[in-house]
Amino acid sequence: MKLGDVAADVGKGLFAGAIGTAAMTVSSTLEMKIKGRPASSAPADAAAKVLGVEPKGEKEQARFSNLVHWGYGTGWGAVRGLIDAAGLRGTGAAAAHFGAVWGSEQVMLPALGVAPPFWTWGVKEVGIDALHHLVYAGATSVAYAVLDR
Repeated sequence: MKLGDVAADVGKGLFAGAIGTAAMTVSSTLEMKIKGRPASSAPADAAAKVLGVEPKGEKEQARFSNLVHWGYGTGWGAVRGLIDAAGLRGTGAAAAHFGAVWGSEQVMLPALGVAPPFWTWGVKEVGIDALHHLVYAGATSVAYAVLDR
């Protein structure tokens, strides 16, 4: 495989990641409205901690949270492209992508002290979180397959 081919796979992955992020945004927004819960601040809290950023005010926090959400989801799309470049395709690639994205969340957020470990959440909450990440990984993989034609 040539470097240009890998770069093309990563580029397709970035576009697919943005589409997957949009799908996850829809699923989590619907779930929040149904359950009447606020949006999670953990991803933005983690990014703020790592980057040393402290958004002041609700408006700034909401903007930063949105940037983190879209940047993180789009960025993970590049990993989906690398999975394809490594030769894994179809359902296996989608499963590997889901495992990488969701697994890293389960390690990173507790390690940064912005969310408790998943085993303290309860089965229902773990299932809901996994569902949103399945929506993301599934939509990203479908978009990637369309872009890869």
